[in-house]
Amino acid sequence: MGFSNVLFLWASILPLIVLLYYFFRKKYKDQPISSTIFWEEVMQETKASPYLKHLQKNALLYLQLLALILFVLALMNPFIKTSEIAGEQSIWIVDTSATMLAGETFDHHKEEMKSLASELTGQPLTIITTGDEPKTIVRQESDVSAIHKAIDSLEVTFEEEQLIKAIDVAQAYIGETATSIYLFTDSIERGELPISSEHIKWIVKGSSKDLQNVSIKRFAATSIGEEALALIQLKNEADEEKRVELTLQDSQGNVLVEEGVTLKGEEEMTKTFEKLPISQSLFATIQVEDDYVVDNSMVTIIGSGLSQIVVDQQMHQLVQKGFQALNADVKLVPSDQLAAIKEAMIVTNQSELLGKTKSPLVLIGRDDELSEEVNSLVDVSEDALFAFSNLEDVYVNAIYPGFDGFETIATIGEKPFIQRSSKGDIVILADIQSTDWPLHPSFPLFLWSLQSEMLEGSTSLGTFSPNESRGVSLAARDWSIYSKDDEYISSFEDASHFKAPTKPGLYTARSNEDEKLLIVQLSDNEREIKEGTSFELGTLQSNGEEESSKKSIIIWLLIPILLLLVIEWEVQRRRGFTN
Repeated sequence: MGFSNVLFLWASILPLIVLLYYFFRKKYKDQPISSTIFWEEVMQETKASPYLKHLQKNALLYLQLLALILFVLALMNPFIKTSEIAGEQSIWIVDTSATMLAGETFDHHKEEMKSLASELTGQPLTIITTGDEPKTIVRQESDVSAIHKAIDSLEVTFEEEQLIKAIDVAQAYIGETATSIYLFTDSIERGELPISSEHIKWIVKGSSKDLQNVSIKRFAATSIGEEALALIQLKNEADEEKRVELTLQDSQGNVLVEEGVTLKGEEEMTKTFEKLPISQSLFATIQVEDDYVVDNSMVTIIGSGLSQIVVDQQMHQLVQKGFQALNADVKLVPSDQLAAIKEAMIVTNQSELLGKTKSPLVLIGRDDELSEEVNSLVDVSEDALFAFSNLEDVYVNAIYPGFDGFETIATIGEKPFIQRSSKGDIVILADIQSTDWPLHPSFPLFLWSLQSEMLEGSTSLGTFSPNESRGVSLAARDWSIYSKDDEYISSFEDASHFKAPTKPGLYTARSNEDEKLLIVQLSDNEREIKEGTSFELGTLQSNGEEESSKKSIIIWLLIPILLLLVIEWEVQRRRGFTN
């Protein structure tokens, strides 16, 4: 706090004058008189409260002194220093990921943005939202009403924030201009921000602290004969114990499982449900008291188009036995008959079958290349194929060269280990006998995930992230997307540029008589909430001093001065103006 008109301090002599006046005013002595001597008993109550009597006697003095002191302070124009949006321009990066809904963080940030917009002193403002493709909502805007309208239009897109991409876009707008960058997110580490430039000041606005969350981390199901098997993984991120009510429903809304589960603090639990009735899809929901409800539900598709698995007779027995343990409908077929197989999942090491068969193919090893020794650990991506299997402890002695143009989803060192083709075929670039993988619990779980993904592909488009753009295998004609409740979402024609809906859930793509199910699912990162962090990095200076604003508080002094004058007038009126 400070004063901008210190010269008016001379006005402090006014309260001293009033005080001196009361010191030298005429005083009277109390003199007992015979006619009033009996009044003393009546005055005992007043004498019992000497402070109240003193206040009543000197009320005008105190009121006048207080009013004059406030008047002197008002003449000196007091102010408080507030931080100003420094720099020649301001850029706001707004996190629109799903975790911003935890604890209503997104709504709190929007209110804070509106407050900051009112403090802009003519600086142009640029607002950028996060996502796989960051968007510029407004650019170099200085009209406050337009800024408020842009803030109101902001919505959560459920995508991963990918802040680095948004920061790269923001830096393209900076150049040599002194800029304040406000980052409205839930949590980010200081080391993730580039602070090399002297033209940038970072102001990070994090989420509320002490948020609690219980989530469905994984949910998958597959058919075994005439029954279904489901696996679900729950995680309690809170420190305290949580009671969870778990419900499984089929595609018709029928409740299949209702079970109460108690999760200890920071506990992760995996449950298996067997002998469930066959359905197109399964829905899992949990009822629990937490601050983030988006991750309390999940959906999975049970494959019904393909049910048979065909394994090359030349494959190692561990592969044959592994699939037979998961699925009773597994057939061993000679290698020369595999090309004629239709409507089945094929497991082989014949590289020539890639691209020659319409059936989903799992290639384990290669018969057209020589393997080479490796000495490194397996590193997997966040692909859904590894949802239940961890390959970090798997030892691999030798691997084959990878296929060009295939997506690599697991590596050993910097070399491909597991790949996925554009058609969806899976390639494991090692012979099973060259690894100790079958000795690990992750092996049957990986085969289970592999079977689930490959067999559901004929009746569904697969699983997508919110707003994900990806080519899909569909005939070139008009397709429309509908929600689970048969609500129209969007249309598309070019299957190579398919874009998934925004909100997580089960959807249907329809064209004439054809229907394909698809799932929009939150990523693993969006199923965890982190403790919020708010901080500032860097400084912007003007003439050697950091920029700040002075907010006058004189209005808060004028109001009590007027009130004191009214009270003083009322006291004087009660006593009589002639006195």
